[in-house]
Amino acid sequence: MGAFEEKAPLAERVYEVVRSIPCGCVATYGQVARLAGAPRAARSVGQALHRNPHPIETPCHRVVFADGRLAERFGFGGAEVQRELLEGEGVSFIDDMHVDLAKCRWDA
Repeated sequence: MGAFEEKAPLAERVYEVVRSIPCGCVATYGQVARLAGAPRAARSVGQALHRNPHPIETPCHRVVFADGRLAERFGFGGAEVQRELLEGEGVSFIDDMHVDLAKCRWDA
């Protein structure tokens, strides 16, 4: 990147990273923040995903908390919808609210 080029806004970088998460895998908010070039911005990742203008193209349901917990306030229907979407992709769970990160975390 040249000296006069500006980085894309964080939200756009977040969406790009999230679009890269393969079907059947999940990433954590912190992991997405790091990959988007803002390693201390996990909360900002959540805010960007809550405002996701293209939820089909940008699969924000594939992003979970650091402990694998689903987002109770998932912006597109709550944790129940997030779980249904992830189960439909073959993501494993260790209980009702936590994905099995050992099996399903995206190795990026």
